[in-house]
Amino acid sequence: MFFLQFAIVLICILIGARIGGIGLGVMGGVGLSILAFGFGLEPGGLPIDVMLMVMAVVAAAASMQAAGGLDYMIKIAASILRKHPKYITFMAPAVTWIFTVFAGTGHVAYSVLPVIAEVSRHNGIRPERPLSMAVIASQFAIVASPIAAAVVSVVAFLEPQGITLADILMVTMPSTVLGIFFACIFVNKMGKELKDDPHYQKLLQDPEYVKENHIDTNPIEAEVSSSAKVSVGLFLFGALLVVVMGAFPSLRPEFNGKAMAMAHTIEIIMLAIGALIILVCKPNGNAITQGSVFHAGMRAVIAIFGIAWLGDTLMQAHMGELKEAVKTLVETAPWTFAFALFLLSVLVNSQGATVATLFPVGIALGIPVPVLIGVFVAVNGYFFIPNYGPIIASIDFDTTGTTRIGKYIFNHSFMLPGLLSMAFSIGFGLLFANLFL
Repeated sequence: MFFLQFAIVLICILIGARIGGIGLGVMGGVGLSILAFGFGLEPGGLPIDVMLMVMAVVAAAASMQAAGGLDYMIKIAASILRKHPKYITFMAPAVTWIFTVFAGTGHVAYSVLPVIAEVSRHNGIRPERPLSMAVIASQFAIVASPIAAAVVSVVAFLEPQGITLADILMVTMPSTVLGIFFACIFVNKMGKELKDDPHYQKLLQDPEYVKENHIDTNPIEAEVSSSAKVSVGLFLFGALLVVVMGAFPSLRPEFNGKAMAMAHTIEIIMLAIGALIILVCKPNGNAITQGSVFHAGMRAVIAIFGIAWLGDTLMQAHMGELKEAVKTLVETAPWTFAFALFLLSVLVNSQGATVATLFPVGIALGIPVPVLIGVFVAVNGYFFIPNYGPIIASIDFDTTGTTRIGKYIFNHSFMLPGLLSMAFSIGFGLLFANLFL
């Protein structure tokens, strides 16, 4: 019966991912209706705190975007990339990693991708290299962001075991930085140079192509308002405050002898930061809810709502069987939990939903906390199937045609960078988790 119900969950996930948008979340409702009404399973726990934390963070980030803050951050990134084109394969992922850490969403990479593509092409560097690594870095940085949905979810789940936000970040930050850096060393030699690439050289023989594609994507020309700079400052202050409060629980108010939960702390701080940005910077109210950050964030909330609830319903109904089935495996090789995280993230395209679905299972199965945190980066399996937004966008932005989906779908430009980054990051993650925790 479990396998039949599990198949229903997988089918709902696959259909939801294919629909796109809020499809993932609403298909969770379809799965829940089948499990509850058809099989009589009691609905599991709702991931309320996770959803509210995401909503609070999105409110602040969307306000910053409407005030021009993201444009200001992009201006800084573009300036850095243009000054050091030789090292763009290393600098492009560094920029998107930093952006994601502070913004809490990998979608901030969208506006930097055309800059990376053009800077690479104009300097004779194969755009596939920096573009692929920039997209991978924007994904992996999610687990190093103190305000990302996946991280705040892990904090909520592991806080009862004495794990703080600082404990998680001191593992995920260095492990992802080192993992991406070592992957860049290999990717920097991936594919032929543009001057030796037959496809690109053939394109250069077409006058129409040359005429149409000598356009310099230059987002740094426009003047940046002082309110945009202030919005970035306020948002970064909020992110820093979240980190400090997470690292030092004594700074939080106490209730019944315990520090206020980190979930409530994040919700309060980020809602307040959103209010400050609106009051001080005065962005257009409609622009806040029309921006890409707000849309992406709300899709994440609905995905977590539907899929995490669906997954929890199935897992809670069969927890006893699952414990017995995987007990030996967990005891002998608990690191294999990484494969479960990776697989589900490939299916759901949401780090937050993956964490909300599987981390309670890992905790219930008794997987050691250092292992859970060490393999946390495995929630970034988006790249495996090339249907993630920034992946498609980077393919479109690369007018040289070097960044592409292969004939067999899985032999695409992001597979090697993603697998290398994953392997290195998990290795370093397990090392640092065992050293620090």
